[in-house]
Amino acid sequence: MTVRPMTVRAGRRVLPLGDHGILIEVESLDDVIGLYAALDVTRPEGLVDLVPAARTIGVIVDPVRLPLSVAAAWVSETAPADLSGSESQSIEIPVRYDGEDLDEVAGLLGLTRAELVALHTASDWRVAFCGFAPGFAYLATDHDRLRVPRRDTPRPSVPAGSVGLAGEFSGVYPRSSPGGWQLIGSTDAVLWDASAERPALLAPGTRVRFVEQR
Repeated sequence: MTVRPMTVRAGRRVLPLGDHGILIEVESLDDVIGLYAALDVTRPEGLVDLVPAARTIGVIVDPVRLPLSVAAAWVSETAPADLSGSESQSIEIPVRYDGEDLDEVAGLLGLTRAELVALHTASDWRVAFCGFAPGFAYLATDHDRLRVPRRDTPRPSVPAGSVGLAGEFSGVYPRSSPGGWQLIGSTDAVLWDASAERPALLAPGTRVRFVEQR
């Protein structure tokens, strides 16, 4: 049985996602973060996975234990969490602010290098969703003073541990890969370890604080 597309709340739609899931469409990244947090703590039996993205959340179920109609009712009735003052897991990531694009980014933002570093480290970041590569987390904060465009020409190889900015996000490259983010620093933190019980250091909802490493 599939779920028919429907609007369940103002600014929230539920769409079919194959035979084992539904897709929730919302209006903003803040909506994703708040709704994901609420769904994550009320997971019903039969839920296989919650997959947040920039404007959607995928809900994957075992339809034998959690019928899609029941899953759709669950997501439609769940109000987003109020995350102000929440006590979610917090991780500090030490950063050397030595990125190739640091001065250019500071210029784009009308800041000095020191002001850019101070703003990046003072900001309270939260993992909105993961993707692009195993362990790559898209980090959002509660202001837009660090919003910068991607590079016009992506680099063919960005070193592992590079800390960057792109659009409304900050992130850390878990391994060497092509990329178009503006690089402002580097870290020795291990973002992805396939041999670990929890391979990814950062999961959706995790709070992150960048700390300058001198």
